[in-house]
Amino acid sequence: MKVVGFAGYSGSGKTTLVEQVIALLVAQGLRVSAIKHAHHGFDMDRPGKDSWRHRQAGAREVLVASDQRMALLREFDAAGAPDVHGLLARLDAQVDWVLVEGFKASSLPRVEVWRAPAAGQPARPVHYPEDAGIVAVATDTPERLPHAPAQPVLDLNAPQGVAQWLLQHADRFDYRAGLAPRPWRP
Repeated sequence: MKVVGFAGYSGSGKTTLVEQVIALLVAQGLRVSAIKHAHHGFDMDRPGKDSWRHRQAGAREVLVASDQRMALLREFDAAGAPDVHGLLARLDAQVDWVLVEGFKASSLPRVEVWRAPAAGQPARPVHYPEDAGIVAVATDTPERLPHAPAQPVLDLNAPQGVAQWLLQHADRFDYRAGLAPRPWRP
């Protein structure tokens, strides 16, 4: 399995880019899974639905299954940061790619998604100059990047180019739990 993360600040375009890259990889016949880091308190099931009612009644886990899909909701005993490697271990190991959104401090190889702030917004710092795990930068304004990256710069508005770049460098994304990504070298 190949694993790549997409990290950036809220509003930078991560979700849109990941959604488009998933569709492009799937269109090429690849099996793709996704992991999304969410803020605490998120909910997938809606109030009043059976799964919600079961959780409200105190069920620690609720597994919802049909003939087409399955979802597992689990309540944790104590709050704590989820471990991306533990989450990856729970996925089907037979998938070709896993795209991970968030987990910006993980040891996964990551594409930093950066969008210049709008007028009047504070500057958005970048991580690629000092983070060896950043293997590329996806942006729609490369001329506004605060530092010239050593990593490849990908067009945030051209998801087909991002998908193609991932496929061209697929060997860099072979997943091995706990191993740090190789710094980008052309």
